[in-house]
Amino acid sequence: MYPPELVKPMQAELENAGFTSLHTAQEVEAALKKEGSTLVVVNSVCGCAAGTARPGVVVSLKYDKTPANLVTVFAGVDSEATAKARENMIPFPPSSPAIALFKDGVLVHMLERHHIEGRSAEVIASNLAGAYEEYC
Repeated sequence: MYPPELVKPMQAELENAGFTSLHTAQEVEAALKKEGSTLVVVNSVCGCAAGTARPGVVVSLKYDKTPANLVTVFAGVDSEATAKARENMIPFPPSSPAIALFKDGVLVHMLERHHIEGRSAEVIASNLAGAYEEYC
């Protein structure tokens, strides 16, 4: 478990952009049962989360079409919620950070860590915008 003082600003970055932080498996289940599109960000303390994943996700929300529901779990902090979110991301292996788009509870688009590392926030935002255009 990471110290709260370390994690708080990283959670706030997404919460300030409209994301709801989920802390339990039940909260994840409820979020994924909602109709429409739901973006789930598996947040992390790593450099690629800070440098490109979170900024890319935030930029992606400036496009015309965006997901109806925005939620996040924090790997290494919200263990129960993260495990439940990852369970819904199968067949993709656990990855932090990760960004998953669900449509009516079905996984339709996934960015794993290897899709995030070495890419700019703008590239991530553009990738997500394409998925939003198709599924939102």
